[in-house]
Amino acid sequence: MTEQAGISEGLYQWLDGSDLESKQGTAMMLLSVTEDLWPHTAMISVGEIVALDRSRLRLALWPGTVTTGNLLRSGQATLVAIHDGAAHYVRLRLQALPDLPDARHPRQRFAAEVVAVREDIAKYADILSAVKIQLHDPDEVLGRWKETIEELLK
Repeated sequence: MTEQAGISEGLYQWLDGSDLESKQGTAMMLLSVTEDLWPHTAMISVGEIVALDRSRLRLALWPGTVTTGNLLRSGQATLVAIHDGAAHYVRLRLQALPDLPDARHPRQRFAAEVVAVREDIAKYADILSAVKIQLHDPDEVLGRWKETIEELLK
């Protein structure tokens, strides 16, 4: 297990907002803490997160969810992504971004600073996957994801 300050180059390229078609089948876990201090897990897709560089990300979450409330209250979360044969545990410090009045897909947007990263690699095996998903309507969802990524970059 290795610890580093920013996300790996491979994870950065995977979360760069490009080529969503080839990345559509994978989801990640976003961990937060509820008001009564219980862990809370949510799924997040490549169409709801974008890496600006190796130490700064942006997230777009559905307004009014438990996860969004947790992030607004605490300003902290952990992203868990399985990529390149490793589990990546990315601690984030988050700040809400202003609403976009002309947003096509209104979301609660967050700027996230990478606080710490742990990569978990087994010597005896590769970690191949975490959450695999199958989109019901890929054209509709991929279109929305592309627009969401564009709005996150504003």
